[in-house]
Amino acid sequence: MRNLKTLRTMALATLFATTAFAGAAQAVELSLLRFFGECNTDYGSVTDISKANGECGIITVLTNKFNAENTLGAKVVTQTVEWGAYYDQLTATYSTGNIPDIAVMHASVLPNFANRDLLTPLSEPMKTLGIDTQDFVPAALKNATANNEIYALPFDLHALLFHVNMDLMKQAGMVKPDGSPVLPTSAEELIAQGKKFKEATGKNFIASESQSAEGMMVRFFDTLLWQQGVDVLSADGKTASINTPEGLNAAKLISSIYSEGLANPALDYPGSEQAFLNGEAGILINGTWGVDNYDSQAKSGKATLKNYRVANVPQLFANPKVWADSHMWVIPKDESRSEEETKAAEAFLKFLNDNNYEWSRTGHLSVRQSVLDSDAFKALPHRNEFSGTAANATALPQVQNQRAVYNAMITDLNAMWLTGTEPQAALEAMQAGVDRVLRRNR
Repeated sequence: MRNLKTLRTMALATLFATTAFAGAAQAVELSLLRFFGECNTDYGSVTDISKANGECGIITVLTNKFNAENTLGAKVVTQTVEWGAYYDQLTATYSTGNIPDIAVMHASVLPNFANRDLLTPLSEPMKTLGIDTQDFVPAALKNATANNEIYALPFDLHALLFHVNMDLMKQAGMVKPDGSPVLPTSAEELIAQGKKFKEATGKNFIASESQSAEGMMVRFFDTLLWQQGVDVLSADGKTASINTPEGLNAAKLISSIYSEGLANPALDYPGSEQAFLNGEAGILINGTWGVDNYDSQAKSGKATLKNYRVANVPQLFANPKVWADSHMWVIPKDESRSEEETKAAEAFLKFLNDNNYEWSRTGHLSVRQSVLDSDAFKALPHRNEFSGTAANATALPQVQNQRAVYNAMITDLNAMWLTGTEPQAALEAMQAGVDRVLRRNR
């Protein structure tokens, strides 16, 4: 048996090591800037990733888990920002000096930051960390790359989906023998089915965010243009094809969804989700990010929605296309960041890459081929119902000012159902607004 002196010596050594580690944890504090909402009430102390659901829950628990398990003495402190204001706030940090150590970023925004030398290059750090960039699907690696340099860790591919209440579809007589929903195959059929659904159920055929800066219908509008073979933006980002015959087809269809009473124009983003969960609409137009949440709500027995299913956005024109983007993680460039902080930030990216499967539980498509090929991913709920989305996913070209283009379209498209603007007038206003943005690219 060890003598008392030995035990005391060991205890002092353990106390010293613990104290040293605590000091290191305080010394290596990383700031993380992100959207995805705030859910500390539910997940603030949770480190078991199997207990997390939804975007906010999963990224919160992953952060907690990294903080609890990393051996660097690093602590990631999260600051959440509302989605609509996120990029303005991120840009402002470069002026204030409060630059985050890690930040989430859409692929559509990356060129604006990479081309101004505002991001830390990651090609060499990824090699050092053992992140296999060849495991990224080609589109994801392309999204993360600018000027032959990798500037981001790709995290997902996300796209529009049709989320379906099958009980209401059954009530409307719109279910196939195999149990899948009957969905439209043309613009005319969408309106006809919507009228049939509303007559049979007394509910709205469609729920969608229609009020705020989310711009859900801009994504649907882009989808409809691509389905007609028209590029919303040219490959060089200098011209747009909005005020076109194809654009008018898309605008008329979207306007009719509201003018025919098939959707509630008063819904903001949370309202559209709640309407769907409350059984007030047959179809919710929203992204892959909602799958895990809606599936959990349906299975909980607490929501009116009970029989939930997912579908690819229907092909209404010649080409099976759908709007898509990617979430990525970047290390904003900051000359004052210490080497220890940089290494810890890189370690956090490695941790997120290692846990990419957990993020794909949200409904997002994984960017890692090894995850996509895994039995665990294939066994996730509803994945076979929207497997075609990965092949049909379409993004705007990787050029500067994509986000500004998107924002310029929202107000004028929304004006069709909010103020009664005619589709042609809305198109002309959208084209003019986008042209003003694109002059910066010329």
